Amino acid sequence: MINESAVGLNGLDIKNLRKDFPVLNREVHAKPLVYLDNAASSQMPRQVIESYTDYFSNYHSNVHRGVHTLSQEATDLFENSRLSMQKFLNAGDSKEIIFTSGTTDGMNLVAQSFGRTNVKEGDEVLISAMEHHSNIVPWRMLCDEKKAILKVIPMNDKGELDLEAYSNLLTSKTKIVGIMHVSNALGTINPIKQMITEAHAKGIPVLVDGAQAVPHITVDVQDLDCDFYALSGHKMFGPTGVGVLYGKKELLEEMPPYRGGGDMILNVTFDEIIYNNIPYKFEAGTPGIAQVIGIGRAAEYLMDKGREELYAYENDLLEYATDKLSQIKGLRIIGTAKNKASVISFVLEGIHPHDIGTLLDQEGIAVRTGHHCAQPVMERFKIPATTRASFAFYNTKEEVDILVNGIKSVIEIFN
Repeated sequence: MINESAVGLNGLDIKNLRKDFPVLNREVHAKPLVYLDNAASSQMPRQVIESYTDYFSNYHSNVHRGVHTLSQEATDLFENSRLSMQKFLNAGDSKEIIFTSGTTDGMNLVAQSFGRTNVKEGDEVLISAMEHHSNIVPWRMLCDEKKAILKVIPMNDKGELDLEAYSNLLTSKTKIVGIMHVSNALGTINPIKQMITEAHAKGIPVLVDGAQAVPHITVDVQDLDCDFYALSGHKMFGPTGVGVLYGKKELLEEMPPYRGGGDMILNVTFDEIIYNNIPYKFEAGTPGIAQVIGIGRAAEYLMDKGREELYAYENDLLEYATDKLSQIKGLRIIGTAKNKASVISFVLEGIHPHDIGTLLDQEGIAVRTGHHCAQPVMERFKIPATTRASFAFYNTKEEVDILVNGIKSVIEIFN
């Protein structure tokens, strides 16, 4: 087993924190699991897992519809998660918290509701060169439908956005800016607040993809003043299949529903439909109730453990890993921005990332290989794919050392 003796900054006890995550006790190919694929999906602590099973064991019933006890109790748990997410993001009103199936769903909601209403022929939508496909494809689809223009903020060789180009791209034709807070492929933390302020000075709303930010940064949507902010549960130590879209109340109230069905209506006849109030207007059908409860518990877990301390430890771990990996001959880190979250993408000279990932797996090391749903990023750096090691607060420097030794073993095999 891994020693787990790490102590983080401010006396943070990583050994005890790791006990909250059952999967970290398992072995892969007879080796202790070293889980470094957190940017794809982070692991769930037992507190989240228990909230999930507790719902199915004691409260399983549909929400918002029933007068019986189980339905009312399930509704209370469901809506308490909305309050937890409001606190987690510091939203001004719980009605600004919409439950989705994930970040992708949230981005599509904005594109199909706000976008289809406000983007016309000849208008422009502005995104960046480092976006995940979830913030490219919905806008490309909309622009094709509306005969609008999709414009792209370029980035430099370090993986940092060209802010001068950004300023020049903001015009009277720009109807919305869609930008990721943290790059899943590069780890870059973008200067979101500055970019939002600049867009707002020209009356342009901003949608932020926060999937990779909320596990690593304390996000305050009121301080950022973003118009929309999307995130996923499984990136922040919660379940898959659930996410949140934060939207400013006044914008959400003006937007038409994205989907039709139950719960998003107040009254239906064959001649007229009266839509429900926000947030329910955007939550058609029976939701993933257990998943929603789980994401709320994940948010509570992070707040209870002290986000600032967790993130400071992560940053220390990132610096340690960056230094160690940089010393490996033939290894090139893709994404060297000054301000980064705990993601390191790299290539090894003469070795395909898929081969690296397969061989590391034999050592019990889980990393991600491929284009990370960011093919334009790969094209920008003229590479087909990268190997990506992504860290969470339950990882240790000892695990980084295991990764380094694993990479050296891969190099020896190919030499």
